[in-house]
This record gives sequence, structure tokens and C-alpha cells, in this order.
Amino acid sequence: MSFTVLIPARLASTRLPNKPLADIGGIPMVVRVAQRVRSGVSAGTRVVVAGDSPLILQACQAHGVEAILTRPDHPSGSDRLAEACDLLQLADDGLVVNVQGDEPLIDPQLVSAVADLLRQRPEASMSTAAHPIHEMAEFTNPNVVKVVLDARQMALYFSRAPIPHWRDSPAPGAAALPSPAPLRHIGLYGYRVAFLRQFPKLAQAPIEVTESLEQLRAMWHGHRIAVHVTALAPGPGVDTPQDLERVRKLLTS
Repeated sequence: MSFTVLIPARLASTRLPNKPLADIGGIPMVVRVAQRVRSGVSAGTRVVVAGDSPLILQACQAHGVEAILTRPDHPSGSDRLAEACDLLQLADDGLVVNVQGDEPLIDPQLVSAVADLLRQRPEASMSTAAHPIHEMAEFTNPNVVKVVLDARQMALYFSRAPIPHWRDSPAPGAAALPSPAPLRHIGLYGYRVAFLRQFPKLAQAPIEVTESLEQLRAMWHGHRIAVHVTALAPGPGVDTPQDLERVRKLLTS
């Protein structure tokens, strides 16, 4: 059973203008992402960039990457993905994996694992990934999203707060991580196409607004999210000019 990888790419960025087209070793970043994913997924997997500008399409086409033009006024990435499903005429029973266009170091095997998990869990509308946290600074950082799972690796809750709270820590008041290790959420999502078409139409959830985490909308409306746990943290993404320089060095050294 094949799946489709959708890479949403928005030209406007407050911290890094024209981010999808940022040059990394002579190749635009969003093209790097598509090429990296394509190099490690099965031959039947379709990899498509969903851009909001003809400039993104031109860059992709120049490097042999499939791309489609979506509306520039979408309020969120999930809205762009839903439009892409319609433009590509994807079947409702198909699977889509959303890879962010600023992740040029994404592990293609992780992309496949997220898709495979969704196949294995018919009760789940979505799938995603997480890895263990080993540093207290990461655990307490509100910019690091944590997730707690049930016995079947289904998400119970996502939060910017340090969860789970270790009430009976052997060192109360000291810097001690819970055991087993807490999990950091990785922003990689698998969707059933029918659910992805429905998701932008769902009302925002109060917990989604409070935490500023869109995936909580799905859970608030009763949908399940399966979570693949990997031992390794993913490579760094690109949000700032400093991130871009770091990734350039990693990919061109």
C-alpha cells in the first residue's frame, strides 16, 4: 500500500524570508527536502511539494520535483494539505505524510515508519513520531513539545509543559527526569486522506488554543493519534538564518 508525501512550502517567513528557496549547496531547501525523502522511501511513493508561489513551482520543476500551486491565503498548513489532496485527486482511503519544507535533514525511514504505523492502526486518524528526552533543559523548554502515550503507543496528550510530572522523584526539588524517559514530539504527521479533508473544518479546541498545538484539535474531537517512537532525535530544522548556516555546513561538508 503506497502513500503520498506532501511538503507544504510557504514563501513568506518573518524570520527567514523566502525560506523554501534558501540556497543549500546550489539547491533550494524545499528541493533538498523532496530529494532526501524521495531517496529513502519506496519506489511507489509520490513526493509532492505544495507551494504558495509560482517561484516555488519553478524551483521544483527545474530539479525534477513534482509540485502544485495552492492558495496563498491558507491560515494553516493543514488547510494547504487538504487543498493539495483535492488538487491531486487523492482517494479518501489513501495515506498522506506531511513533511515540513524546512527539514532538509529529515530521515526518510522515519517518514516511512509514520506511514506504516498508520496502516497498522486502523483506529487512528493520524500518526506521528517522538523520541526520548535525556536533557532537563529540553524537558522544561516550552518550545519543546512533549507527548504522553498509552500502552499501545497512542497519544494521550501533547503539551509544552514538562509531562509526565514525576511526583515521587527520588530527588525532590533536584533536576531529575522521569523514568522511563519522557518523549519529545517530532513534527511529522501521517493522515488518512478522508480525515485530512475534514480536519480544517473542525472547530478549534480550547486546549489547542491554550497550548498553541494544532494536533490537540484532532484529539479533542475524539480522533486518535498513533506515535512511532524512535531512539534518535531528528536532524535540525531551519527557522532562522543561524539554523540555515548550520544545516549548510552539515550538508556540504
